[in-house]
Amino acid sequence: MQVALVGLKKQYHKLKKEIDSAIQKTLESGSYILGDNVCKFEEEIASFCNTKFAVGVASGTDALELSLRALGIEKDDEVITTPFTFIATAEAICRAGAKPVFADINLDTYNINPAELRKKVNRKTKAIIPVHLYGQPCDMDRLIQVSQEYNLKVIEDCCQAIGAEYKNKKVGSFGDTGCFSFFPSKNLSTYGDGGMIVTNNQDVYELLKMLRAHGSRNKYFHIHQGLNSRLDELHAAILRVKFTHIKQWNNQRRKLAKIYNDCFKEANLTNIIICPKESNNAKHVYHIYAVRVKNRDALRDYLQKKGIQTSIHYPLGLHMQEVYKKLNYKQGDFPNTELAASEIISLPMYPELEEQEIAYIVKTIADFYKNACIGK
Repeated sequence: MQVALVGLKKQYHKLKKEIDSAIQKTLESGSYILGDNVCKFEEEIASFCNTKFAVGVASGTDALELSLRALGIEKDDEVITTPFTFIATAEAICRAGAKPVFADINLDTYNINPAELRKKVNRKTKAIIPVHLYGQPCDMDRLIQVSQEYNLKVIEDCCQAIGAEYKNKKVGSFGDTGCFSFFPSKNLSTYGDGGMIVTNNQDVYELLKMLRAHGSRNKYFHIHQGLNSRLDELHAAILRVKFTHIKQWNNQRRKLAKIYNDCFKEANLTNIIICPKESNNAKHVYHIYAVRVKNRDALRDYLQKKGIQTSIHYPLGLHMQEVYKKLNYKQGDFPNTELAASEIISLPMYPELEEQEIAYIVKTIADFYKNACIGK
């Protein structure tokens, strides 16, 4: 049996008629930049997140950078975030001219530990970027408490977590801004790059609209040093089709995650496999179904031979990446991040995944550990 990590082709073929029609209408409209689809999609996302405003941008990475710039983060400022995330989080901080400062994660959630974050605050700290990793919301109560105590801006990295909730409130609506990615593998995705920023601050909203369009409010008259970072009209048209399915897809991901968990329990693998845990007061949307295991690399090779695609999100903490050597972190600085990076493996997860495929994945994992005599 062949099991893909992400079922992009399956999803397209299910929606092919609607998506093809939306693309054709956009092409025939002659409006390709900041047209009706972008405007309407921004309104739909703002309503979904229960925020006042939304701004479509070219990628999740740009959403983070533009948020930092719109909130006044600049050279010599420090921004605290997690070392266990995709590099775009720290990359955006550097592109805004600031310095990323890392705080270790909680191993139950893989999200930043608010207690560790608090230790990193100093007079140069101007903002924090909590990452709702894998679709699991951060402990926003404690993070907001720290931000208010030290007057810090909060940029939520929701790039893996659209639709996730903390205390029945959508992620993205807690901070000064919330940033989303529509990269092809995301829960809500387009066929290329795309992003969105949500906010309740009208001044920030107006500034973001200028920054994404070369710093101009009116064409050819430039107020700020901006970027060319607009969500394309074609992508917005595709996303509007898919957006009508996001609640159903997220619920299906949650159902599949439970099936995984139950199958691992039935196979007596819970002493070997550390399954994802959903936090109290949280609604996890399982962008990624990641488990922790021993002999991770050997298991991955074995699964590949059996036709099961996997990935590792992420194999090396940002503090150990060569590009950040100048930050002077060393092995052992973030033990939870380093442990997770050495044990984590991402298994297939997408709404079109079938129960029989999950059963095959779990059986194959059980066979590996049985044959390797691990965990006995």
